[in-house]
Formats: sequence, C-alpha cells, structure tokens
Amino acid sequence: MSRTGLAVFDRTLQVTNHWLNELIADLDLADRRAAYDVLRVVLHALRDRLVVNEAVDLAAQLPLLVRGIYYEGWVPAKTPTRERRQDQFLARIGEALPANIGVSPADAVFAVFATLETHISEGEMAQIYGMLPADIRALRPTLVD
Repeated sequence: MSRTGLAVFDRTLQVTNHWLNELIADLDLADRRAAYDVLRVVLHALRDRLVVNEAVDLAAQLPLLVRGIYYEGWVPAKTPTRERRQDQFLARIGEALPANIGVSPADAVFAVFATLETHISEGEMAQIYGMLPADIRALRPTLVD
C-alpha cells in the first residue's frame, strides 16, 4: 500500500530516508532530524560554493525531496561564495550546524560527500570537485584527481 498515494512521492521518501540512514550510521547520529540538519547544511554550503550551472547539474541528480532541501533559500545571484580555504568552508558549516548534533564540520562534510559519491554519477562528482579549490576538495572521501 502506498504511504502517500503517489508512487513518485513514496519513492523519494524511501530514497531520502536511505540517505539519512547512511548519515546516521556514518556519523553515529541520534536520529533522522540530526541527519537532515547535517545534510541540509553541507548541501547548502556546497551549492553556494558552486557556479550556478554546476549547482543545477548536481540538483538534477538528487532525489526529489533532497532537491527541495537543496534549493531551499538559494539566491543564485549570491553564488559562488568566495571560500578558498578549508577553514573558511568548515567555519561556514560550523556556524550553521546545530550545536547539539555533536558532529565536527569536517566529519559532516566527509559523510555528506561520501553519500553523494555513492548516489551521484562519477562524472558529476568529478565536475563538482573540479570546481572546488584544492584545500576544500581535500575534504572528499576519495582522493582521485
């Protein structure tokens, strides 16, 4: 039986929960709310660091529900942001992560990047990493240049 009455919504809910469960396991998080917060914060920081066309290309490969989270509050005219160093990028994420989650910004980025690498095409991930400064790119799980 369908949970929502629409197969497309049931599927995106299932896939999104799978992504959240991966983050819960990778980061030893308490619940889906914490995983959602980590996913949202890192995706927003990544999205804002990309040029508009690349941000849209990434969104096209996200599950429908995650795509909505990704686009929430986006102002394309204010992108890409200028963080060139890892400490700047991590500081931005640290400011946005709820304090009670207990996850370092670096661990959050690593886990979200790992989830993306599992579910997004290798070519798209190569394009994303190619747009990031080397210092930020060093946060990724796989180090293939």
